[in-house]
Amino acid sequence: MYIEIMPSSVIVGSGSCIPERVIDGSHFINSKFYTDAGDFIDKPNEEIIKKFVDITEIEERRYLRNDQFNSDLGVQAAKEAIYDAKIEKEEIDYIIFASNFGEVSANGMANFMPNMAARVKHKLGIKNRKCITYDMIFGCPGWVEAMILADDLIKLGKAKTILVIGGETLSRVTDPFDRNKMIFADGAGAVVLQKSEQENVGIIATNTVCDNAEELLYLENSHSLNPEADQEKMYIRMHGRKIYEYALKNVPAAVKETMDNAQIGIEDIDKILMHQANAKMDHAMVSRLYKLYGKSEYDENVSPMTIQYLGNSSVATIPTMYDLIAKGEMKGHSFKKGGYVVMGSVGAGMNINCIVYKMP
Repeated sequence: MYIEIMPSSVIVGSGSCIPERVIDGSHFINSKFYTDAGDFIDKPNEEIIKKFVDITEIEERRYLRNDQFNSDLGVQAAKEAIYDAKIEKEEIDYIIFASNFGEVSANGMANFMPNMAARVKHKLGIKNRKCITYDMIFGCPGWVEAMILADDLIKLGKAKTILVIGGETLSRVTDPFDRNKMIFADGAGAVVLQKSEQENVGIIATNTVCDNAEELLYLENSHSLNPEADQEKMYIRMHGRKIYEYALKNVPAAVKETMDNAQIGIEDIDKILMHQANAKMDHAMVSRLYKLYGKSEYDENVSPMTIQYLGNSSVATIPTMYDLIAKGEMKGHSFKKGGYVVMGSVGAGMNINCIVYKMP
């Protein structure tokens, strides 16, 4: 009897683009902050910034230069990933680019035409007309969802080599009068995902959950909190408490479901790479996951974090972190052969997704 072996989807190269501009708390010292109700916050900014750091642990973040665009960050990450994978760019069957706002101009105007993946293909100089370009608009979980789509395309025999990019320039879409602007950052990460005939390696389980009822407005575009500011322009608006409660309730369960599908337990996990919106929420989500397995404590080395010095770069967070670990650039962290890596995210929608990846 002939049994067809399903191909595996394996990461063969990675890259990232971390912008050069380091933005610390002093950047916001002269800001004027308003509440969600539009009231001026009459407190010293030093106090506001300190409280923000205490909660989020974000002390620094990265912003792109004025002459750069999201596609530029994506191209740099893509070039690194292609080089690392030791492939020719014309081999790429699909480019999938995850973002929330596309190509954002210096004055904050979002642009999706042409789409981001097509822009990257053009800037990479890829001539192959059969290299298909898709954008993934799925909130902060966009890069993970793009990986899930890429895995499906490979397993269905539609592709052998896929470039998956996550890039965002959130510094250009934040309300200057919103304290939450201190959370957001810029950056890009990319991997080359390729078909492999090896069994039981690469992406071995995936899971996506979409709650789009009242959760739809937990993260949205909205007008400035300052009632005297330009009310035509729209900015990213995050309802932090709602998101925190939703994530804590739903993300650990979704991750466990993915692990159950992969038929592995918490003791099998080598690394947990979670999207990072604020450190307090991430610590709580991972702790809750371990509690689902009856564990009251966990080794924080299992769940590395970059948010303290890179901020929340949305779709770029996980691929950037993967690249840094894979290349030995995160002190104290590495991937081991045969180790299981969980990648999970939550964001606008609200959407949740998760991948269990086994290192070849």
